[in-house]
Amino acid sequence: MDAFLACCVLCCSKNSPGLHVVMGNEACDMDSMVSAMTFAYFLSKSLDCKRMPVPVLNIPRAEFPLRSDSTFLLRESGLSQDCLLFRDEVDLHGLHKNKLLTLTLVDHNVLPRADTELEDAVVEVIDHHLLQRPTSPSCPITVEPVGSCATLVTERIAQKAPEVLDQQVAQLLYATIILDCVNMAPEAGKVTPKDSQYAVFLEKRFPKLPQRGALFQSLQNAKFDVSGLSTEQMLLKDMKAASGGDLKLAVSVIYMTLEAFLQRRGLQQDLCDFCHNHNYNLVVAMTISFIDNKEPFRQLAVYSSSTVNREEMSEALEKAKNPSLDLKPMSSPYPDVKAFIQGNTLASRKKVMPIITDFLKERERKVYQIGNIEDLDLDDDSNLDQSASQQCPEDAGIEDDGQVPPTPMNSLVEGCPLDNGLPKISPEVLVEKVSKMASMEDTSSEGQ
Repeated sequence: MDAFLACCVLCCSKNSPGLHVVMGNEACDMDSMVSAMTFAYFLSKSLDCKRMPVPVLNIPRAEFPLRSDSTFLLRESGLSQDCLLFRDEVDLHGLHKNKLLTLTLVDHNVLPRADTELEDAVVEVIDHHLLQRPTSPSCPITVEPVGSCATLVTERIAQKAPEVLDQQVAQLLYATIILDCVNMAPEAGKVTPKDSQYAVFLEKRFPKLPQRGALFQSLQNAKFDVSGLSTEQMLLKDMKAASGGDLKLAVSVIYMTLEAFLQRRGLQQDLCDFCHNHNYNLVVAMTISFIDNKEPFRQLAVYSSSTVNREEMSEALEKAKNPSLDLKPMSSPYPDVKAFIQGNTLASRKKVMPIITDFLKERERKVYQIGNIEDLDLDDDSNLDQSASQQCPEDAGIEDDGQVPPTPMNSLVEGCPLDNGLPKISPEVLVEKVSKMASMEDTSSEGQ
């Protein structure tokens, strides 16, 4: 195993039971991956560490090759993805049930609905998204609207244990900050003074880091390489999900223009199949491309076979004020897809997701109120969603398999359906495995 990844799971108190899992969000972009890996490594060097720190990537292993920028960075940094642990390989709920889990969240601050029972295992949050969790004395929260969560991780390491930084760790953090902040270009609207501060800090401390512009271009090329990907893979490549009541939707970043995306052969059928296979009933596709590799150009599409769902979601996005997306309708070749040019090019998904969650909350509130009207005639077809029968051709007559549980009123962030993936490692075996990794690293270190 690579020395760095072995160090990521090394803990000073090896005889203490349990694992301290550091985990990013369900999109598992490069920021989430690197923040989890490097913060777990930082924790492994702490004298206060009581459990073995382990970075867990919050997607199934089979989806990782779709993160082409992340796989590129690992190769360039001399790290093997074979040594990583993925969400479908670690039974977090089993660890928690056996009181073997401590959890740190990076690059997100709210657990998905399926993981709400893990909430009392969360001991720290480091994030750069809108704060959606209540404060607690038992869970320190670091949330700042910087361009990259890796900036906040770099700050923590620089302030608490700068000796943890080496060329390899620095390259992971530096590359992530540069990519997230679009090569530190102000016109992209991502970079903040703190991002610039710590990018310069890493450059000065490690002068052999790759040249900024060349590194960004290589990462950007890898990230936008969608050649050979199916529509489903493009949607899964950078996806987050949310739900409210009976509405479950995917929000995917698509790395091409919307015109090119809409011209894909059989796109509407692909979207229909994607929703059917993953139990979604609506998709928001946010396309992004860049003008001269600096200024973003954004477009947005809303797909649903339900006219009501499609129109309501589109209306919420069009009327949004905080922020205004400045959406202008554009032509769509498909009746089930509404397409828009997004005038506010600074509104990334990070800023659009709160609009969507607010829409879901309001929609769920209205449904709840209607449900409490005692004289509502439920047998009257006029009270039903007339578009509910507007299914894909192959969906006609298919009944709900009942596998998706009802959504709690206070949980609107949905996780990836990981339970049907690879067999999970049992809590006991996982702890033993990581302990052996740590012992191997000790032996390796002693021989150096």
